[in-house]
Amino acid sequence: MSKIGRNEPCPCGSGKKYKKCCLPLQQDGRAGIARHDTLIRTVSALQAAAAVRKETFRTLGVFILFSTVQGDAWLLEATEMDAVQAASGGKAITVEIEEGPGTIAVNWTHRFAVQHDHLALTAYADQCESRLPSCPLQQIKAAINAIRSHASPSVHLDAPIEPPQLTPSH
Repeated sequence: MSKIGRNEPCPCGSGKKYKKCCLPLQQDGRAGIARHDTLIRTVSALQAAAAVRKETFRTLGVFILFSTVQGDAWLLEATEMDAVQAASGGKAITVEIEEGPGTIAVNWTHRFAVQHDHLALTAYADQCESRLPSCPLQQIKAAINAIRSHASPSVHLDAPIEPPQLTPSH
């Protein structure tokens, strides 16, 4: 699970730092992120689009979401280069997301890297590598660049063009 830090872009998509946008509202007990799209609600809409095989693309703070005409859908996190599949062949896949005061935690299943002509994925569970050729690659590249240009210096940014580097856990 990864969490959104105070100095990271707000997941609501406003472009402001989280601490200057939705965090104070949540700390005051007000709706905060609920006044905008929540990540859970956005993933549900993404899965609905995948079910009817509708191609969609959206960013929400540091998150990139897309569905394909094949009925696949993915949620990507642009600062840590994490990914989780939200639908396959039009069927929704459970995505573990916790949204609470000051944090959003996602149970990421893959690491991703943008390659020349595809998205390279490496599963955390078994280190299995796969390619995702039918995805909005140019939009993903542009979104990563836009998110990185707004990220605070304290946010760790992995290079988007390098292949995934994972160390086996023992």
